[in-house]
Amino acid sequence: MNTSKGFATRAIHHAYNPQDNEGSLTPPLHLTSTFAFESAEAGGEMFAGERQGHIYSRISNPTCDLLEQRIATLEGAEAGLALASGMGAITATLWTLLSPGDEVIVDKTLYGCTFAYMQHGLAKWGVKITHIDLTEAENLRGAISEKTRVVYFETPANPNMRLVDIAAVSAIAHAGGASVVVDNTYATPYLTRPIEHGADIVVHSATKYLGGHGDVVAGLVVGTLEQVTDIRIVGMKDMTGAVMAPFNAMLILRGLKTLALRMDRHCASALTVAQWLEAHPSVGVVHFPGLERFPQYDTAKRQMSQAGAMIAFELNGGLEEGRAMMNRLKLIQRAVSLGDAETLIQHPASMTHSTYTPEERAVHGISDGLIRLSVGLEEVEDILADLAQSLPMPADIAAE
Repeated sequence: MNTSKGFATRAIHHAYNPQDNEGSLTPPLHLTSTFAFESAEAGGEMFAGERQGHIYSRISNPTCDLLEQRIATLEGAEAGLALASGMGAITATLWTLLSPGDEVIVDKTLYGCTFAYMQHGLAKWGVKITHIDLTEAENLRGAISEKTRVVYFETPANPNMRLVDIAAVSAIAHAGGASVVVDNTYATPYLTRPIEHGADIVVHSATKYLGGHGDVVAGLVVGTLEQVTDIRIVGMKDMTGAVMAPFNAMLILRGLKTLALRMDRHCASALTVAQWLEAHPSVGVVHFPGLERFPQYDTAKRQMSQAGAMIAFELNGGLEEGRAMMNRLKLIQRAVSLGDAETLIQHPASMTHSTYTPEERAVHGISDGLIRLSVGLEEVEDILADLAQSLPMPADIAAE
């Protein structure tokens, strides 16, 4: 793992030399399902793990391999693995790490599909799922048991932006013999590198900021070489088949080249938007790590280089006022996903987190009136203008 060069330099150049590829500045796209062996003996040695090489693109592919090396160096990990989606990355990882009778401790808030996989997938096969409030790391000390194999969380959490202190939770988890898996989709390795804070494995929906253009679905995992090899052979190859297509790997490689530039713009605009929303009389609360009123503001300063570009907020008028506001938007698009060039807005309770029952959403901190905003790359003045024309003004202010 070469970390002697800067982040953006490694995102563009790491593990590739044009002179090894007939001078091609852009890495070749290897659209092949299988690979020819120079001899029968060579093929047998590869299958036995005695020789390096590609066998079949369900296991590895040169284009995917380059992406795996790039994300590993950006996250500060030994190895990476490219998968078909973020959920493919999560499920392949947890199917590999867990067995019936094991326990996973997770934070109160999870992305809707992750929550569904935990409750309706892992639990169905005899894995105990325990939700606790990991924003207070000491809560883990009292919850962890000899059956706890994994502590899993997102930071910031989707959709309510809760932060978890990675270093504090990792120390307690490791003392109890558990591995720590962190979903780093919201922050990206440009803002937070969980392994540097003690985490063992990091997962991503590369569909989001890493791809950055809203034109690909993909997932990534990083960890030690031993961990990633196990996930490749067990979780990806045999359990899920969630293999990334080489063409998609090419698109994510393209996205990584501009990740640093894009994140700087995303983050600067999001801070401006969050501060503007916080001051608006129709907005009741804004959840954003860059605001001093944010409950985990100090944690954000410790483990994030910038506050990110995801904002959650609630209007004083609740759900119906929020829906009306979203329907008045003209520039900002009503759509799920995040991290695109376009600014996107959605209603978690009826969209991305509708896998929770209303009672579960109440327990897990996802209010019916919560709105999630992914701040894009448009001129921030245009984003603010669209929000301004869509947000209601209190009658007493509007009458002045």
